[in-house]
Parts: sequence; C-alpha cells; structure tokens
Amino acid sequence: MHVVITGASRGIGKELTQQLREAGHEVTATSRDHSADTRLDVTDPGQQARFAAHLKGRPVDLLVCNAGVYLDKGTPFADFSAEIWTKTLATNVTGAFLTVQALMPNLKLAEQPKIAILSSQMASHARAPGGSYAYRASKAAVLNLGRNLATDLEPEGIAVGIYHPGWVRTDMGGPEGDVSVQDSAAGLISEFDLLSAQSTGCFHTWDGQIAPY
Repeated sequence: MHVVITGASRGIGKELTQQLREAGHEVTATSRDHSADTRLDVTDPGQQARFAAHLKGRPVDLLVCNAGVYLDKGTPFADFSAEIWTKTLATNVTGAFLTVQALMPNLKLAEQPKIAILSSQMASHARAPGGSYAYRASKAAVLNLGRNLATDLEPEGIAVGIYHPGWVRTDMGGPEGDVSVQDSAAGLISEFDLLSAQSTGCFHTWDGQIAPY
C-alpha cells in the first residue's frame, strides 16, 4: 500500500509514518520544511502541482490530510487578527482540499482508494466551550469538506473518512493530553483500515467511536 501523509515532520503525522513503514507500507511523508521526505506547503498551489508531477503515474492507496496549525491556542479575544484567521483556514481547510485535488489522478489509479482527513472534536457544534475560534472554525469546515467529498467521490469508488485523533500529547496538544501519540496513531491506522464504501463520510474518534457533530 502506498500512503501519502501531509504534515509528517512531527507529532501524529510523524508517528503515523513510522508505524505504517514498520508495518511494511510505502509512505511518502511531506512537510512544509525539509524534515520529511518531500517538501510540501499545502497552501501553495505551485508546490502542490510539483508534488503531483513528482508522483505522476503512481497509485495512492491512502491519502492522509494531517497538515494543520493551531495558531490561536490560548489567544485572548482582543488579540485575534486577520492573519490568524487567514493562515489557519489556508492550512487546515484550503490545504486539505488542494491536496485532494492535486492527487485525485493518483487516487483513481488505486484499487480501493481512501482519503483520511484529520479534524477534531473541537469541530463540534454541540460542544462549544468558547475560545480557539479560528482553530474550531477550521476543523468544523474541514469536517464539512470531508463529508461533501465523501458524497461526490462515492461514485468514483473513493472512500473518505474524517477523524478526531484525541487530545494527544504532542507539541500542538500539549503535555496535558490524555492520549499518547503512539496510541493515537495506532488507533487511527486501525480506523483507516476499516474505512470502506459502506462507512464513507464517517466522523470517528481514534478509538473507533462516533465523534460528536
């Protein structure tokens, strides 16, 4: 299986890369710097085009849209800027769409192609504790994106799943997280394995539960 993972320089993306490689899969790991196999700023259409050209003719069995930023963590209301909103939405939402768009020819070459989009329970409308406005809005938007992609891509035989990785102890999640990065990645990989035409459009947690909308 050939897997492409965005945002693989650290945290969940890096751990997913390691575990999938240990399981014998081919992984193309990307990051916006040079710390992964391939440099890819998911917000840059030019880099997306060059990345797609690099993979031309190669099937992608699983695309994991993991690249994301959390720029407004702990930001007071008065300190929110247009730049925070612009960068957050560009990476977390537009970046995911551009990646799917760029690699669609590769996905169509696979026998049972899958797309996994990393969202968060912070996307939930039912849970609204306040704060982190840009991050929460971006994760709600990418959840919506994933659900609509599932509808449009179902006739193409491409399954799309959206996932909450848990509150993970990473640089982004912080040391107080209740899930280790190893457990989160292992659980997510199990969920990716279960993703099928029957479950396309699902919003699941890393441990297989239905996540709240």
